[in-house]
Amino acid sequence: MGKNKNHTKPNTNRLFYGSCLALITTAFSFSLRAGVLPELGEAFDLTAKQLGEINSMWFFGFPIAMIIGGLTYHTIGPKKIMQFAFFSHALGIVLTIYSGGYWGLMFSTLLIGLGNGCTEAACNPMISDSASGKKMSTLLNRFHMWFPGGIVLGSLLSYFMTKMDLGWQAQIWIILAPTLLYAYLFYGQVFPKPQIKEAKTLRGNLKGMATPLFVFIAFCMALTATTEFVPMQWVRLVLDKSGADGMVIMALISGIMAFGRYFGGEFVHKFDQTGVLLGSAIFATIGMFLLSTQTGGLVYVAAVIFAIGLCYFWPNMIGFVAEKIPKSGALGMSVVGAIGMFLTANMQPIFGIWIDAAREKAILMGLAGDNLELAVGQETLKTMIAFPALLVVLFSILWFWVKKKRAKNIPHENVLPATEY
Repeated sequence: MGKNKNHTKPNTNRLFYGSCLALITTAFSFSLRAGVLPELGEAFDLTAKQLGEINSMWFFGFPIAMIIGGLTYHTIGPKKIMQFAFFSHALGIVLTIYSGGYWGLMFSTLLIGLGNGCTEAACNPMISDSASGKKMSTLLNRFHMWFPGGIVLGSLLSYFMTKMDLGWQAQIWIILAPTLLYAYLFYGQVFPKPQIKEAKTLRGNLKGMATPLFVFIAFCMALTATTEFVPMQWVRLVLDKSGADGMVIMALISGIMAFGRYFGGEFVHKFDQTGVLLGSAIFATIGMFLLSTQTGGLVYVAAVIFAIGLCYFWPNMIGFVAEKIPKSGALGMSVVGAIGMFLTANMQPIFGIWIDAAREKAILMGLAGDNLELAVGQETLKTMIAFPALLVVLFSILWFWVKKKRAKNIPHENVLPATEY
């Protein structure tokens, strides 16, 4: 990722592919760690609450790096941010394998989270600055396709490696492959400059963020991120006894999300981000309810519905900020994402506490074995339904809000300018 002496213009294709591989690294760190979570608990005698605290470091590192990366994006540049991402990813992977227990896992997971946050902080604005309008929405959706796409690959790898009893350390080593590939693609490249004047300055970014609309979207992002990431990180513990394999469910959900995001630009162009987000919240609520009540083959049906709901949350929240609040710049995109990850981080140990409490309740009811674990998983997921259900209300408000503004014939590039709110 050094200086390129032979080119003065960005190689946008190479930068885009490098960004996708960096996001695959993030996805592998999510899915493969979820796959080995039960083994980590057994190997180091950890409770669900302690596993939740370890998981939270992945999500705490993410927003810390995103905010710092957003603040420094136009000062130090995306190249240095991605150099730090590589350092954090590589060191975090190695230290996870040689962690030795709870505190080692806490620190190594934090490092991986920092690398993931740097990836979002650098790649989202870089892709946004490479295009505009419909093309920007298409590229952002296709970039974010590789988070679920990488989860599909990681989930299947974890599934087969677990069946082959290769050990949890071997699964963690796999994360290093896309890490080395994205470092190679970014090496020596020139990065694009911001297209919007106000987006180049911290003052302009802060002014763009100081609006009710931005605050509203940030709050919604906290709920969408929690809906997407919390249940998925615990998928084996809450679904393995439902008559469906947790890692297969994760692969199914992620595969549908990857497919949907590849074609996401067309949906956004037709329905706008607000319509897509409202529809997503409805599907996510129905899917979560079904996952918490069904068993056997119907769990896979529920997973499909839930996947349709999750599919467009993250890229369209980021795209909404980039398109509708453009003056917030790289910082605005980073802060919104960071807020989502910050709440998700705080929810990890809480989710673990819910699992422990549900287990105690089920034991008092006389349940044991698979019936106990099934009851624990369903009870915990029922508690989560409140998050997507609240989003249905909030995105309905946003849809009418945007529709009202458009009725006033505001020009397209200023459909929801930050100064209007």
